[in-house]
Amino acid sequence: MDTRDTLLDILRSRAGDYVSGEDLSRTLHISRAAVSKHVAVLKQKGYAISASPGKGYLFAGTPDLLLPGEIRHRLTTRTFGRTTIDYHPVIGSTNDQAKVLAARGAGEGTLIIAEQQTEGRGRKGRSWLSPTGEGICLSMVLRPRMSPAAASRLTLMTAVAVAEALIELTGLPVNIKWPNDLLIDGKKLAGILTEMTMEMDQVDVVVVGLGLNVNSPVDHFAPEIRRLATSLLIESGRRWSRPDLVAGILAHVEAAYDQIQNQGFPDLMTRWKALSDLIGRTVTVYLLDAALRGRVTDVDDEGVLILQDRDGRIHRVISGDVVPDGAHEPRTGAD
Repeated sequence: MDTRDTLLDILRSRAGDYVSGEDLSRTLHISRAAVSKHVAVLKQKGYAISASPGKGYLFAGTPDLLLPGEIRHRLTTRTFGRTTIDYHPVIGSTNDQAKVLAARGAGEGTLIIAEQQTEGRGRKGRSWLSPTGEGICLSMVLRPRMSPAAASRLTLMTAVAVAEALIELTGLPVNIKWPNDLLIDGKKLAGILTEMTMEMDQVDVVVVGLGLNVNSPVDHFAPEIRRLATSLLIESGRRWSRPDLVAGILAHVEAAYDQIQNQGFPDLMTRWKALSDLIGRTVTVYLLDAALRGRVTDVDDEGVLILQDRDGRIHRVISGDVVPDGAHEPRTGAD
């Protein structure tokens, strides 16, 4: 934690009371002029801090931004978000930035987060819409001790962890759509994109990206996707603290990640199935050059979709676009 973060924590802990510049100078071992400069930077970032001659500084409120200090203040994790939080008001892609930092040696739990993505993407190069200040666009750097085959299931792990975090924090009925979408009442709330780098037959790094619609009203979605997408605001009728959500999501993801590395995937898959909206449903799976239609009978411990067609034949589907009967496939989102 740097000097400015420490200063912010002191002011936050004394919210409602003035803290003298002399006290801050003494505690932080910097000059009063340096205190004033740090306060000015915090105010530029959106923190409400009043200054009064003879009284000092009064902390009055936080900005609605995903600032590192706001996230760290809420963290309960051991590793995730504890070392590096790389914050950007605007970025092309948090996943791309995570890969750059990972190549430079970024450690496990490094978090990249942005107010807006201009080149956010999902599977097959689809875009993820991320209006400034309304959603959460984040990526995490993971360095798992597991085989590439096992690491491929980190998408399922993240879906379970994020769904359980949102259910706990919001009370909303979040479901999982195989392999990497989160839905409410059939509408897309979030998407997950996992990208892996290997050296020989070993996993070097896994980047897990999440795009979550938080405080977007209906009219901020394009007309053609309003029946396909949703947000926490739309579903609950209230706005949500995005730093609170990030901290809660990181806690759940870290717990799930620790569990699968120590105990494997069986319990995770049981939880995944309980949250899935696909088991037992008739769907069409669009592959690269074909389409399969049938009933989803299971998702196995490898994360493979098990589909039974109308002739009774069993198909193991590793990857594809799944559209339940009566639904329309969203074409926008990190899926």
